[in-house]
This record gives sequence, C-alpha cells and structure tokens, in this order.
Amino acid sequence: MDRAAYFEAKLAHETDGSDLYAAQKAGKDVVVIDVRSDEAWAQGRIAGAVHMHYREIAERAPKEIPAGTDVVVYCWSPGCNAGAKGALEFAKLGYPVRELIGGFEYWVREGYPVEDHDGIHRRPIDPLTGVPRIRTRA
Repeated sequence: MDRAAYFEAKLAHETDGSDLYAAQKAGKDVVVIDVRSDEAWAQGRIAGAVHMHYREIAERAPKEIPAGTDVVVYCWSPGCNAGAKGALEFAKLGYPVRELIGGFEYWVREGYPVEDHDGIHRRPIDPLTGVPRIRTRA
C-alpha cells in the first residue's frame, strides 16, 4: 500500500475530538457510542453519547440505530482497545463507523462538552492537548 492510500484509509476509519465536535455543532447526523463499563459511563461521557458496551452492539444496534447512520465509537483512552472492538462490531453490521482517537480522555482534556449526573459542562482544557481559551477584557 502506498503512503497516500494508507493515510486516506486511516482518515476514513478514525476521527478526533475536534472533527467530531465540529460535526456535532454543524448538526451532522452522527451517533456517538460509548462502549465503556457502566461505572465509567456514570463518571462522565461525551454529551449526547449513547451507552452501548461493545458486547451488546450486535444485538442492540440494529434495533436502536438506523442502518446507514454515521457512528463514532469511543472508549476510555489511547490505551484501551474497546473502541476498536466496538467499531469492528458496527463494521460487521455494515454501519459507516469511525473510532475516536484519544477516546474519552482526550475529549475531556481538550475541553469538549461532558455529561454526567450534574448535567452538561466543560472541564478545563489541558494545555498539553488543547489550546486554552484566552479571555480578554473588552
């Protein structure tokens, strides 16, 4: 495989927090799936995500997500392969699916909306992974 084909394929199968958030803000029809444990889900998740452990996808997805819907799957972090397992299950069912690189960890570190039992909020941006918003006095 030549280099251009490799990177084209990689971009077709992955997305990052910035691109996902931009798609959400633009109103694009994308379903975000959190494949983590119940305990991890309860601690916080991407705002608007659907909780569907990767072992449940084969049974639940065809009933809950219309065929052909764009799906983005994530797990905890780059050190977790549950996102890849979930993406594989969606791919087997024929969904256009991508894995969120960096997972929930980088979504949070970059300051995108997080949902938990207190509602939707943003955590401070980690300057090692995102660009902190600079506020100026007007």
